[in-house]
Amino acid sequence: MSETGQEPLDIGVIGAGSWGTTLSLLLHSNGHRLTLYEFRPEIAKAMEKRRENFEFLPGIELPEELRVTSDLAETVDGKRIILIAVPTHVLRGVISKIDGETVKDAVIVSATKGIESGTLLRISEIIKSVWSQVPESKIAALSGPSLAGEALKRIPTTVVSACSSIQTAQWVQRVFYTPRFRIYASEDIIGVELGGALKNVIAIAAGISDGLGFGDNSKGALLTRGLAEIKRLGVKMGGQEATFAGLSGMGDLITTCVSRMSRNHTVGEKIGRGMKLKEILQEMIMVAEGINTARAASELSRKYEVPMPIVDAIYSILFEDKDPLTAVGELMERQLKVED
Repeated sequence: MSETGQEPLDIGVIGAGSWGTTLSLLLHSNGHRLTLYEFRPEIAKAMEKRRENFEFLPGIELPEELRVTSDLAETVDGKRIILIAVPTHVLRGVISKIDGETVKDAVIVSATKGIESGTLLRISEIIKSVWSQVPESKIAALSGPSLAGEALKRIPTTVVSACSSIQTAQWVQRVFYTPRFRIYASEDIIGVELGGALKNVIAIAAGISDGLGFGDNSKGALLTRGLAEIKRLGVKMGGQEATFAGLSGMGDLITTCVSRMSRNHTVGEKIGRGMKLKEILQEMIMVAEGINTARAASELSRKYEVPMPIVDAIYSILFEDKDPLTAVGELMERQLKVED
């Protein structure tokens, strides 16, 4: 029995990056039995032997009870929960290797924040499209202002568990809760997933602003108008307006836009200082989801006929090599309007 009074569960975690490993450690502290999947066999073996995620969380000890494997079947077979924490662009390929029949009785929890390029599907929609045997009522999303480094240090962190079934969302809430990792429950999985994905694009914009040497006035405007764009699109796609003022909306947006620990902010800051995207990607180890999400968000804005000028500006900077200062000038010189 854990310190929170929970019965131990068998949990498989797909994705041994910083967030997947951090959540594994939090769940282990609650007394659960964890199997962590790392796709590279040599790295999985090294992690298992050294008891350390030396690439993403150097110096943090992995408890002996936490199993690290490169075997997907071992990761998911017989598990009560399957937690997914892989980048959006590899998600479909990874879970397609697993027969949906073997996971149909599990609760699937996504800790990935993104939108799939091409299909424009949210993460839970990708999971459902691959694992059709799993009912929507058993697919949940975990999202909110949650930098892995802070959560790992037990700095108070609060996120949202969202599912179309509030009963599932509340069950996940109880499983993941620790005294320093508080969970709220929500039925609005559309809004929660969109807030978590789209804020990464605005975080790139915030980083560009810092890289250009702009100040707090600029940052405040970016966060406010960026949130307005996220909310407009999110509501049009079926999310609830109130969700975007909550943890997975405004909360996550603020954290990602102001923290120097944010990968998306870092990408933007380097662009603002004159680096090209290709150079930045060559030196990055971890994935900045906002890059691909910028492309998807731009397509969604056209599909749903929702104006998103900040998103469009970031798309032009990332993929059309537009000068950041030129993009800022165009944003500031747009036709005057009533605030929405």
